Amino acid sequence: IHCQIQLIIETGNSNFDFGSRVIFTARRPIYDTVTETTSIILSDESWRFNYPEGRTLIHDELQFDNLTGTLDFFMNIILGYDFDSFSELGGTEYFRKAQQVVDLAQTTASPGWTRAANNRRNKFTLVSDLLNASYEPLRTAYYSYHRLGLDQFSSDPELARQEVLDALTMIRDSKRRATSNYLFDIFFDTKAREIAGIFGEAEAPVRREAYSILLETDQGHLTEYSNLQN
Repeated sequence: IHCQIQLIIETGNSNFDFGSRVIFTARRPIYDTVTETTSIILSDESWRFNYPEGRTLIHDELQFDNLTGTLDFFMNIILGYDFDSFSELGGTEYFRKAQQVVDLAQTTASPGWTRAANNRRNKFTLVSDLLNASYEPLRTAYYSYHRLGLDQFSSDPELARQEVLDALTMIRDSKRRATSNYLFDIFFDTKAREIAGIFGEAEAPVRREAYSILLETDQGHLTEYSNLQN
């Protein structure tokens, strides 16, 4: 898996305590092409950790550390999304491993690992939603989007677009029943530009149908989809 980590250090002190923002961008290949698709973009806006220069990073599944624990958590989430894109609900094993990191973190006071009333967009909520059966239709749509849609694009673009359209319909229906938009926002923050490109060259009826779904489902990226109205 190709993964890029962008770390922005915002604060630091003489005790080697750092406050930062971090963005993880993962990619997967598209079948029968030399191109890749961005599979998921994840971020932590308030990552705090301690790192003295030269310290060895050790993977420890029994003792929590907010530096290695955060890396373990996001790597398992990325693996889960990657496996979900190749087989229906295939990433569950890795989401459960991420849940184990969250459970271990409950023994500490590290921020972002508990269900906070004033911040529902944290690591606790992310993995809880991914393992919640209510969001399985979204995960199934994620598989359809990649394996039945993108991976068929080189051989049958029209069929691939229809599969992507069907996936977006599943996402719309799932969002109507959802109590949280977190996973949907992650999906569209990752995929909005790609979706606009997929339907930009489609026949007018398909473009307009896609736009109708996106108008309801992804209000945050309507500028990206403006060319689909015509």
